[in-house]
Amino acid sequence: MPILVVAEHDDASLKSGTLNTITAASAVPGAEIHVLVAGCGCAAPAAAAARLAGVAKVRHADAPHLADHGVENLAALICANAAGYTHLLAPATSFGKNLMPRVAAALDVAQISEIVAVESDDTFVRPIYAGNALATVRSSDAVRVITVRTTAFDPAGRVDAAAPVEALDAGADLKMSRLVGRELTKSERPELSAAKVVVSGGRGLGSSENYHGVLEPLAGKLGAALGASRAAVDAGYAPNDYQVGQTGKIVAPQLYVAIGISGAIQHLAGMKDSKVIVAINKDPEAPIFQVADYGLVGDLFQLVPDLTAALG
Repeated sequence: MPILVVAEHDDASLKSGTLNTITAASAVPGAEIHVLVAGCGCAAPAAAAARLAGVAKVRHADAPHLADHGVENLAALICANAAGYTHLLAPATSFGKNLMPRVAAALDVAQISEIVAVESDDTFVRPIYAGNALATVRSSDAVRVITVRTTAFDPAGRVDAAAPVEALDAGADLKMSRLVGRELTKSERPELSAAKVVVSGGRGLGSSENYHGVLEPLAGKLGAALGASRAAVDAGYAPNDYQVGQTGKIVAPQLYVAIGISGAIQHLAGMKDSKVIVAINKDPEAPIFQVADYGLVGDLFQLVPDLTAALG
């Protein structure tokens, strides 16, 4: 059963979500996994994909008009090569959420979004109602277009023997859009969606100065990525790409430290699958304590510096 996984990459390396998506594809009975690596000068991620466990073939499309990873050209490439595939998968990141609905519409099939489990080749489990319920979805479409919640699957391992890499015709440039500019946030900290430890702050921090002044020393001691609730982002304490929650990034680190976050349902949907959750809040009735493994009730401006100092 041939399955195509669309790799997310930056032309230099694979994004971590691709590895989780390959694991999800491997859960489909009888899966023969092909990975599409499309871009410009993207030989390195193609070679990396070829050494992932479960991958039978890498299809490599390299052309200047794919350099910007524009969804119009990429969706057209996928649809042109969709024949013979029973499933088309991509990570449910900004990349996959932007790309796969266009693919599903072009193929006239329903998309199955953010699956967290595979029950059979046509039946999948996905969260609904901000993660408070799980829906089991059965698809009768000839090809299933799927995005994968990456935190629900372990990353695929690496193997010594490389799968074959096949050159793929990149197709024509549709010229429907062009990249004008890209603003990238540079940080020495781990990437939020892939970090093993996340320190997040909420509205309780009161200001951008407090957010950085209180959280950064703790994050530095823990080697953690920084996150934020939507309220903190909306208030300007942290940039948009720090947002954790239903309308932000879904994370499941080994340790999640929630500081000054009340625990609105939208935020819990983005982090409640973390292995260990530590909450610090002055309100003992805050909803965050319902999902926390450890809770500290008190003034965060005293507790967090004390915790940072105790870490040495």
